[in-house]
Amino acid sequence: MRARSFRYRHRLRQRALAAGLLAGMAGIAGAQPAATPYPSKTITIIVPTTPGGGVDNGARMLAEKLRAAWGQTVVVENRPGANYIIGTAAVARAPADGHTLLFTSNSFVVVPLASAKLPYDPADLAPVGTLAYSPYVMVTRSTLAANTVQEFIAHAKAHPGKLNYGGTVSAGSHIAGEVFNHMSGTRMQFVPYKGGAPVMVDLVGGQIDAAWNSVNAAAAQIRAGKVKALAVTGEQRYPTLPAVPTFAEAGFPQYQERAWLGLFAPSGTPRAIVQKLSAELARVANAPEMKPDFDASGLIPLASTPEQFAAMLKKEADTLRPVLKASNFRLDAQ
Repeated sequence: MRARSFRYRHRLRQRALAAGLLAGMAGIAGAQPAATPYPSKTITIIVPTTPGGGVDNGARMLAEKLRAAWGQTVVVENRPGANYIIGTAAVARAPADGHTLLFTSNSFVVVPLASAKLPYDPADLAPVGTLAYSPYVMVTRSTLAANTVQEFIAHAKAHPGKLNYGGTVSAGSHIAGEVFNHMSGTRMQFVPYKGGAPVMVDLVGGQIDAAWNSVNAAAAQIRAGKVKALAVTGEQRYPTLPAVPTFAEAGFPQYQERAWLGLFAPSGTPRAIVQKLSAELARVANAPEMKPDFDASGLIPLASTPEQFAAMLKKEADTLRPVLKASNFRLDAQ
């Protein structure tokens, strides 16, 4: 009875994610224009991760530009914990006035699909837009008997369940491996870590077999020959790793995982405020002076409207749902 109850709640949660994205957009569309000038006080951007990571760095870039453009105090507040739930729930409960915002990544889609119970509903948050994305590079320990993606797949299939990969629980690096398993038919085991840095330490040491990481996080070890880089996601080779092929060039074009960085507001935030935030987000993403900062962080600009962002989230949820179901992926079990 308990198992049936969990599956029922889980199906409802999956349906709620897609419905919630649309409901969040509807909440914006139906909201009244802002009654007072915006911003009228300090803007707090909540990041549901620890300081120093890719999401945190992106939020601080955005905060600096918003401060300069609007002459208003903009602070970044880190609220990590519980698979990104603590920070996300805080924004979902915040007043819908545009002064408390959420800056997050792919976990926004993953967590509702993989959790039996949440203290918030995805519909409580409305998409504003994206700032940038980070391609993934697939890296393996240097001693692994595979030098290409196709050789890796063949090796993994010849040793079912024997290979593993490391990543941060519920983050893009975790899901990237699950998607690869699903698409390639491999059966790698997941090894959880608290961040990308310890993943690379153990990969260099040979304690794990593979990982998906940002180019910046892995580039030094790749160049030093301490790990192997098999392929990068994206349409083009990454400038700082010109010898590493794309997944399309490596014969696996269907694999195109990436880590996006995006902004959300509490559902019901006035449309005028959401549009102002979205326009400023796009301006920052496309600003030529941002290129050195993006390059230093391994990011590629990605501007989107609230409607485009909502459509992207729905597409990602539709793609991940069968993957997580097939792998019996549940954050409650991590």
